[in-house]
Amino acid sequence: MRRAILALLILLFVGPIPWTVQRFPVDDHRQQVTARPLPDRPPPSGSLHFVRGWHLVSPHSRFGGFSALARTGPGAFILVGDNGYRTRLTVDGAGRVSAVDIRPLPTPDGRPASKAMADVEALSVDSVGDRAWIALEGINQIWRLDAGLLHIEARRKLPQPRWPANRGAEAMARLPDGRMIVFSEDADDDPRGREALLYAGDPAMPGPPPQRFFYDARGKGLVSDAAVLPDGRILLVHRRLGFDPVFTTILAVVDPADIRTDGVVRSQTIGRVPRRLAENYEGAAVGVEGGRTYLWLVSDDNFNRWQRSLLLQFELVDRPPVETPDSKKAAR
Repeated sequence: MRRAILALLILLFVGPIPWTVQRFPVDDHRQQVTARPLPDRPPPSGSLHFVRGWHLVSPHSRFGGFSALARTGPGAFILVGDNGYRTRLTVDGAGRVSAVDIRPLPTPDGRPASKAMADVEALSVDSVGDRAWIALEGINQIWRLDAGLLHIEARRKLPQPRWPANRGAEAMARLPDGRMIVFSEDADDDPRGREALLYAGDPAMPGPPPQRFFYDARGKGLVSDAAVLPDGRILLVHRRLGFDPVFTTILAVVDPADIRTDGVVRSQTIGRVPRRLAENYEGAAVGVEGGRTYLWLVSDDNFNRWQRSLLLQFELVDRPPVETPDSKKAAR
């Protein structure tokens, strides 16, 4: 019964939703976004200290459904929707939005993308190398694009067996040494955890098969995005579904040094998004400014009137220390 309820919630709130729904009087040529400041200032939750947040709105009918986020500079972001559109914008401390650019992602044949072809769930940007990678859930592929997300440079299918179309690649993180980790949302329903892949190099290029492992979230929910922390560990965003609130977002860290072939890795919870800011958060980015580490989250409104596209900023403080090999041995 519990699984049936969860499946129904996923279908209603997270599953495929037509992206042609129009919520406003529409002019798709209007490159305009407004950031409405959120009045709430919730108390800290673990390592998460709320800094600021905005409700993003636009008259553009393709604005929304954000499932991936990248920070490209102070206040500068790329937001990618699961409808095949991406938005570039800059938000200053006062909530003024500038440099807005909303446009479709490229497709292999140049034609408008179908929903299956456009279902982007993760984004990783290498600003130094002027490259970006996107993970597409519906077609189970990783694409490498130029930094502007205008041209496809390479693409590769995920290895067989094929991950389920709506439970496949959900989160992706590029490690400092160039390796890439791709987390499935709920692939295989394996008792050890959710399946994940570690690529030794560029996942969009031909190469050796990735290293498979399993991620055990231990009741946190399903992974919805990932971002690399300054110390090399991975911050994972988890989405847990319920009734009040519908969405609970739990943040945790996992150490890639724990990954072993077909082994199980677990994470440590560091906090959760406050209840009053509950939404369907699917995009995450981490950056350092003035020696402080910040986390940005963006929510997927599923193009529903009752949901919002929220962009939140948290400071990450007092994170758990990195465990040394000796400390891990002692813990066992």
